[in-house]
Amino acid sequence: MKAIYALYGDPVSAQAAWQRLRAAGVDADAITVVSSEPFEEYQFSGRHAATWLYWIAAFGGAIGLVAGYWLTAMTELSWPLPTGGMPIVAMWPNLIVVFEMTMLGGVLATVIALFVTAGLPARRTSVYDREIADGKILVGVRNPPDGSLSAVERVLKTTGAADVKTIA
Repeated sequence: MKAIYALYGDPVSAQAAWQRLRAAGVDADAITVVSSEPFEEYQFSGRHAATWLYWIAAFGGAIGLVAGYWLTAMTELSWPLPTGGMPIVAMWPNLIVVFEMTMLGGVLATVIALFVTAGLPARRTSVYDREIADGKILVGVRNPPDGSLSAVERVLKTTGAADVKTIA
């Protein structure tokens, strides 16, 4: 993987670089923005705003609910103990197990979805610089076309980056 990137000290400069790269014709999927804190009010952070995570967690919880009810009901029906006219499958005592299974399904679905959407374990190397931990914002382009390399470098320099770095 080859990449070209610059580090910015404030989100306004990073937003300007992102907009100028988009105006220069760079595909939004090729632009990488990495920061140590979220900047939700800026356009460059909105690319991953839409998510299915809520629905995936709800679906996992529903699966856990059904599994919890099935587990308790099948356990009680497998060893029926008549208890003076009360039902064999009693809901009130089963609610604890059903609740815990619902939470387990929701949590497991969320964790698995987070791993999948975050791309963990990493299948490709990403663009990263140690200065991000010090508060800098990285704006870069992964695999830029050879003809546009100088244009991308010019955009990054004119938007306030101190220096432009490349990864071969």
